[in-house]
Amino acid sequence: MPAQMALFAKVVDLNGFSAAARALGVPKAAASRAISELETALGVRLLERTTRRIHLTPIGRLLYPHCRRIGDEADAARAAVVGAGATRKGPLRVVAEPTYGRVLLAPLVPRFLERFADLPLDVVLEAPSMEDAARWDVAVRVGAIDDARFVCRELGAPPAVLCATPAYLQSEGKPAKPADLLEHALLTPATDGPDYRVHLHRGAKREEVSVRPKLAVNDPAVLHASTAAGLGIGLLPEFLCRQGLATAKLVRVLGEWSLPTTVPLCAIYAATLANDKRVKAWVEFLAANIIPALAEPGARSR
Repeated sequence: MPAQMALFAKVVDLNGFSAAARALGVPKAAASRAISELETALGVRLLERTTRRIHLTPIGRLLYPHCRRIGDEADAARAAVVGAGATRKGPLRVVAEPTYGRVLLAPLVPRFLERFADLPLDVVLEAPSMEDAARWDVAVRVGAIDDARFVCRELGAPPAVLCATPAYLQSEGKPAKPADLLEHALLTPATDGPDYRVHLHRGAKREEVSVRPKLAVNDPAVLHASTAAGLGIGLLPEFLCRQGLATAKLVRVLGEWSLPTTVPLCAIYAATLANDKRVKAWVEFLAANIIPALAEPGARSR
Protein backbone atom coordinates (compact mmCIF):
# COMPACT_ATOMS: atom_id res chain seq x y z
CA MET A 1 0.00 0.00 0.00
CA PRO A 2 2.80 2.57 0.61
CA ALA A 3 3.87 2.26 -3.04
CA GLN A 4 0.29 2.84 -4.16
CA MET A 5 0.02 5.87 -1.88
CA ALA A 6 3.23 7.32 -3.31
CA LEU A 7 1.87 6.82 -6.83
CA PHE A 8 -1.42 8.47 -5.81
CA ALA A 9 0.51 11.57 -4.69
CA LYS A 10 2.47 11.60 -7.95
CA VAL A 11 -0.75 11.42 -10.00
CA VAL A 12 -2.12 14.41 -8.08
CA ASP A 13 1.13 16.40 -8.36
CA LEU A 14 1.38 15.86 -12.12
CA ASN A 15 -2.38 15.97 -12.75
CA GLY A 16 -2.53 12.77 -14.72
CA PHE A 17 -1.81 9.07 -14.89
CA SER A 18 0.37 9.34 -18.00
CA ALA A 19 2.70 11.93 -16.50
CA ALA A 20 2.95 10.03 -13.22
CA ALA A 21 3.66 6.79 -15.04
CA ARG A 22 6.44 8.43 -17.08
CA ALA A 23 7.98 9.97 -13.96
CA LEU A 24 8.05 6.63 -12.15
CA GLY A 25 8.90 4.51 -15.17
CA VAL A 26 5.80 2.31 -15.04
CA PRO A 27 3.06 1.63 -17.62
CA LYS A 28 0.06 3.93 -17.52
CA ALA A 29 -2.23 0.93 -17.07
CA ALA A 30 -0.25 -0.14 -14.01
CA ALA A 31 -0.57 3.33 -12.51
CA SER A 32 -4.33 3.41 -13.05
CA ARG A 33 -4.68 -0.09 -11.64
CA ALA A 34 -2.65 0.82 -8.54
CA ILE A 35 -4.98 3.75 -7.74
CA SER A 36 -8.03 1.55 -8.22
CA GLU A 37 -6.54 -1.05 -5.88
CA LEU A 38 -5.80 1.66 -3.30
CA GLU A 39 -9.38 2.92 -3.46
CA THR A 40 -10.66 -0.63 -3.12
CA ALA A 41 -8.40 -1.35 -0.14
CA LEU A 42 -9.50 1.84 1.64
CA GLY A 43 -13.12 1.50 0.61
CA VAL A 44 -13.35 5.13 -0.56
CA ARG A 45 -13.17 7.13 -3.76
CA LEU A 46 -10.04 9.30 -3.93
CA LEU A 47 -10.20 10.78 -7.42
CA GLU A 48 -12.89 12.00 -9.77
CA ARG A 49 -11.71 11.54 -13.35
CA THR A 50 -12.72 13.67 -16.35
CA THR A 51 -11.43 13.69 -19.91
CA ARG A 52 -9.02 16.55 -19.18
CA ARG A 53 -8.37 16.69 -15.45
CA ILE A 54 -8.53 14.75 -12.26
CA HIS A 55 -10.09 16.12 -9.09
CA LEU A 56 -9.58 15.05 -5.49
CA THR A 57 -12.60 13.93 -3.55
CA PRO A 58 -12.92 15.26 0.03
CA ILE A 59 -11.37 12.02 1.31
CA GLY A 60 -8.66 12.30 -1.34
CA ARG A 61 -7.78 15.80 -0.13
CA LEU A 62 -7.54 14.48 3.41
CA LEU A 63 -5.27 11.59 2.41
CA TYR A 64 -3.07 13.46 -0.06
CA PRO A 65 -0.63 15.17 2.40
CA HIS A 66 0.16 11.81 4.02
CA CYS A 67 0.72 10.17 0.64
CA ARG A 68 2.87 13.10 -0.45
CA ARG A 69 5.20 12.53 2.50
CA ILE A 70 5.49 8.87 1.55
CA GLY A 71 6.23 9.84 -2.04
CA ASP A 72 8.89 12.35 -0.98
CA GLU A 73 10.61 9.69 1.12
CA ALA A 74 10.51 7.27 -1.80
CA ASP A 75 12.03 9.90 -4.13
CA ALA A 76 14.75 10.66 -1.59
CA ALA A 77 15.53 6.97 -1.22
CA ARG A 78 15.84 6.53 -5.00
CA ALA A 79 18.10 9.57 -5.25
CA ALA A 80 20.31 8.31 -2.40
CA VAL A 81 20.72 4.93 -4.06
CA VAL A 82 21.65 6.57 -7.37
CA GLY A 83 24.09 8.94 -5.70
CA ALA A 84 25.76 6.25 -3.63
CA GLY A 85 26.26 3.88 -6.53
CA ALA A 86 27.84 4.08 -9.92
CA THR A 87 26.68 6.52 -12.58
CA ARG A 88 23.05 5.78 -13.40
CA LYS A 89 22.44 3.94 -16.64
CA GLY A 90 20.19 5.24 -19.37
CA PRO A 91 19.81 8.69 -20.90
CA LEU A 92 20.60 11.85 -19.00
CA ARG A 93 17.23 13.45 -18.27
CA VAL A 94 17.27 17.20 -18.87
CA VAL A 95 14.40 19.64 -18.36
CA ALA A 96 14.79 23.24 -19.50
CA GLU A 97 12.83 26.48 -19.57
CA PRO A 98 11.21 26.48 -23.04
CA THR A 99 12.48 29.86 -24.27
CA TYR A 100 16.06 29.25 -23.19
CA GLY A 101 15.88 25.66 -24.36
CA ARG A 102 14.84 26.61 -27.88
CA VAL A 103 17.34 29.43 -28.30
CA LEU A 104 20.36 28.23 -26.32
CA LEU A 105 20.12 24.45 -25.99
CA ALA A 106 18.88 23.66 -29.50
CA PRO A 107 22.24 24.36 -31.19
CA LEU A 108 24.20 22.77 -28.32
CA VAL A 109 22.46 19.40 -28.13
CA PRO A 110 23.84 18.08 -31.47
CA ARG A 111 27.33 19.24 -30.54
CA PHE A 112 27.11 17.53 -27.16
CA LEU A 113 25.94 14.26 -28.71
CA GLU A 114 28.77 14.39 -31.23
CA ARG A 115 31.31 14.88 -28.46
CA PHE A 116 29.76 12.37 -26.05
CA ALA A 117 28.47 9.73 -28.43
CA ASP A 118 27.87 7.18 -25.65
CA LEU A 119 25.78 9.56 -23.51
CA PRO A 120 22.17 9.79 -24.76
CA LEU A 121 19.95 12.70 -23.74
CA ASP A 122 16.27 12.87 -22.88
CA VAL A 123 15.36 16.57 -23.16
CA VAL A 124 12.00 18.06 -22.16
CA LEU A 125 11.22 21.74 -22.63
CA GLU A 126 8.96 22.82 -19.80
CA ALA A 127 9.22 24.90 -16.65
CA PRO A 128 11.22 22.75 -14.20
CA SER A 129 9.38 21.81 -11.02
CA MET A 130 11.57 21.47 -7.95
CA GLU A 131 8.80 19.47 -6.32
CA ASP A 132 9.10 16.89 -9.06
CA ALA A 133 12.89 16.58 -9.18
CA ALA A 134 12.68 12.77 -9.44
CA ARG A 135 11.66 13.22 -13.09
CA TRP A 136 14.94 14.83 -14.17
CA ASP A 137 18.68 14.72 -13.58
CA VAL A 138 19.53 18.32 -14.55
CA ALA A 139 17.20 21.30 -14.75
CA VAL A 140 18.11 24.43 -16.72
CA ARG A 141 16.02 27.21 -15.24
CA VAL A 142 15.95 30.93 -14.57
CA GLY A 143 16.87 31.80 -11.00
CA ALA A 144 19.12 30.24 -8.39
CA ILE A 145 17.80 28.19 -5.49
CA ASP A 146 18.96 27.89 -1.89
CA ASP A 147 18.36 24.25 -1.04
CA ALA A 148 20.98 21.93 0.43
CA ARG A 149 19.50 19.02 -1.51
CA PHE A 150 20.61 20.54 -4.82
CA VAL A 151 23.71 21.93 -6.49
CA CYS A 152 23.11 25.19 -8.36
CA ARG A 153 25.61 26.12 -11.09
CA GLU A 154 25.15 29.59 -12.57
CA LEU A 155 25.43 29.62 -16.37
CA GLY A 156 25.32 33.35 -16.81
CA ALA A 157 23.09 36.36 -16.29
CA PRO A 158 21.87 37.67 -19.66
CA PRO A 159 22.35 41.41 -20.22
CA ALA A 160 19.08 43.28 -20.74
CA VAL A 161 18.33 45.87 -23.42
CA LEU A 162 15.49 48.14 -24.46
CA CYS A 163 14.52 47.85 -28.11
CA ALA A 164 11.67 48.41 -30.54
CA THR A 165 10.90 48.14 -34.24
CA PRO A 166 11.87 51.01 -36.56
CA ALA A 167 8.18 51.41 -37.46
CA TYR A 168 7.16 51.89 -33.83
CA LEU A 169 9.92 54.45 -33.21
CA GLN A 170 9.10 56.32 -36.42
CA SER A 171 5.47 56.53 -35.34
CA GLU A 172 5.95 57.30 -31.64
CA GLY A 173 9.40 58.89 -31.56
CA LYS A 174 12.64 57.58 -30.08
CA PRO A 175 13.28 58.29 -26.39
CA ALA A 176 16.23 60.62 -25.85
CA LYS A 177 16.40 60.26 -22.07
CA PRO A 178 15.08 57.71 -19.53
CA ALA A 179 12.13 59.92 -18.50
CA ASP A 180 10.85 59.76 -22.10
CA LEU A 181 9.92 56.12 -21.50
CA LEU A 182 6.86 57.41 -19.63
CA GLU A 183 5.42 58.52 -22.98
CA HIS A 184 5.73 55.08 -24.56
CA ALA A 185 4.12 51.65 -24.48
CA LEU A 186 6.48 49.47 -22.43
CA LEU A 187 6.64 45.68 -22.66
CA THR A 188 8.31 44.29 -19.54
CA PRO A 189 8.82 41.15 -17.48
CA ALA A 190 6.04 40.38 -15.04
CA THR A 191 5.97 42.40 -11.84
CA ASP A 192 4.16 42.06 -8.52
CA GLY A 193 2.40 45.40 -8.79
CA PRO A 194 0.91 47.54 -11.55
CA ASP A 195 4.19 49.45 -12.09
CA TYR A 196 7.58 48.27 -13.33
CA ARG A 197 10.71 50.09 -12.21
CA VAL A 198 13.25 50.47 -15.00
CA HIS A 199 16.74 51.00 -13.58
CA LEU A 200 19.35 52.52 -15.89
CA HIS A 201 22.90 53.72 -15.42
CA ARG A 202 25.46 55.56 -17.51
CA GLY A 203 28.82 55.75 -15.82
CA ALA A 204 28.19 57.08 -12.32
CA LYS A 205 24.75 58.43 -13.22
CA ARG A 206 21.71 56.44 -12.09
CA GLU A 207 18.11 56.78 -13.23
CA GLU A 208 14.93 55.01 -12.18
CA VAL A 209 11.70 55.26 -14.15
CA SER A 210 8.46 53.76 -12.86
CA VAL A 211 6.29 52.79 -15.82
CA ARG A 212 2.86 51.23 -16.23
CA PRO A 213 3.53 48.43 -18.79
CA LYS A 214 1.27 47.86 -21.74
CA LEU A 215 2.28 44.22 -21.38
CA ALA A 216 3.90 42.46 -18.41
CA VAL A 217 4.59 38.77 -18.90
CA ASN A 218 6.88 36.15 -17.36
CA ASP A 219 7.79 34.57 -20.71
CA PRO A 220 10.61 36.37 -22.59
CA ALA A 221 9.50 34.70 -25.83
CA VAL A 222 6.14 36.49 -25.59
CA LEU A 223 7.94 39.76 -24.85
CA HIS A 224 10.17 39.29 -27.87
CA ALA A 225 7.26 38.44 -30.18
CA SER A 226 5.28 41.45 -28.97
CA THR A 227 8.25 43.76 -29.43
CA ALA A 228 8.93 42.40 -32.92
CA ALA A 229 5.25 42.98 -33.75
CA GLY A 230 5.73 46.69 -33.07
CA LEU A 231 3.56 46.88 -29.95
CA GLY A 232 6.03 48.98 -27.97
CA ILE A 233 9.47 49.16 -26.40
CA GLY A 234 10.50 45.80 -25.00
CA LEU A 235 12.83 45.15 -22.09
CA LEU A 236 14.46 41.91 -23.19
CA PRO A 237 17.43 39.62 -22.64
CA GLU A 238 19.99 40.81 -25.21
CA PHE A 239 20.61 37.37 -26.68
CA LEU A 240 16.94 37.05 -27.68
CA CYS A 241 16.94 40.21 -29.80
CA ARG A 242 20.54 39.94 -31.07
CA GLN A 243 19.52 38.77 -34.53
CA GLY A 244 16.80 41.41 -34.83
CA LEU A 245 19.26 44.13 -33.90
CA ALA A 246 21.87 42.82 -36.36
CA THR A 247 19.35 42.82 -39.22
CA ALA A 248 17.86 46.21 -38.23
CA LYS A 249 14.44 44.67 -37.63
CA LEU A 250 14.85 45.97 -34.08
CA VAL A 251 16.53 49.16 -32.90
CA ARG A 252 18.15 49.61 -29.53
CA VAL A 253 16.57 52.31 -27.35
CA LEU A 254 18.66 54.45 -24.98
CA GLY A 255 21.68 52.44 -26.09
CA GLU A 256 24.09 54.70 -24.21
CA TRP A 257 22.42 53.60 -20.96
CA SER A 258 22.88 50.18 -19.35
CA LEU A 259 20.32 48.03 -17.59
CA PRO A 260 20.92 45.52 -14.79
CA THR A 261 21.47 41.96 -15.95
CA THR A 262 18.43 39.71 -15.87
CA VAL A 263 17.96 36.83 -13.44
CA PRO A 264 20.74 34.25 -13.93
CA LEU A 265 20.26 31.05 -15.86
CA CYS A 266 21.26 28.06 -13.74
CA ALA A 267 21.87 24.33 -14.05
CA ILE A 268 20.45 22.53 -11.04
CA TYR A 269 20.87 18.90 -10.03
CA ALA A 270 20.53 16.80 -6.90
CA ALA A 271 23.51 16.89 -4.54
CA THR A 272 23.49 13.09 -4.70
CA LEU A 273 24.42 13.37 -8.40
CA ALA A 274 27.46 15.55 -7.81
CA ASN A 275 29.80 12.71 -8.81
CA ASP A 276 27.67 11.41 -11.67
CA LYS A 277 29.92 11.51 -14.75
CA ARG A 278 26.99 12.19 -17.08
CA VAL A 279 25.82 15.16 -15.04
CA LYS A 280 29.32 16.60 -14.75
CA ALA A 281 29.91 16.27 -18.50
CA TRP A 282 26.62 18.00 -19.38
CA VAL A 283 26.91 20.84 -16.87
CA GLU A 284 30.55 21.59 -17.77
CA PHE A 285 29.60 21.59 -21.46
CA LEU A 286 26.77 24.04 -20.78
CA ALA A 287 29.00 26.32 -18.74
CA ALA A 288 31.66 26.37 -21.45
CA ASN A 289 29.16 27.27 -24.18
CA ILE A 290 26.28 29.20 -22.62
CA ILE A 291 28.28 31.65 -20.51
CA PRO A 292 30.02 33.18 -23.58
CA ALA A 293 26.80 32.94 -25.63
CA LEU A 294 24.93 35.12 -23.13
CA ALA A 295 27.56 37.86 -23.10
CA GLU A 296 27.00 40.78 -25.44
CA PRO A 297 29.14 40.60 -28.61
CA GLY A 298 31.08 43.71 -27.56
CA ALA A 299 31.80 42.24 -24.14
CA ARG A 300 33.07 39.00 -25.66
CA SER A 301 35.54 40.83 -27.87
CA ARG A 302 37.01 42.93 -25.04
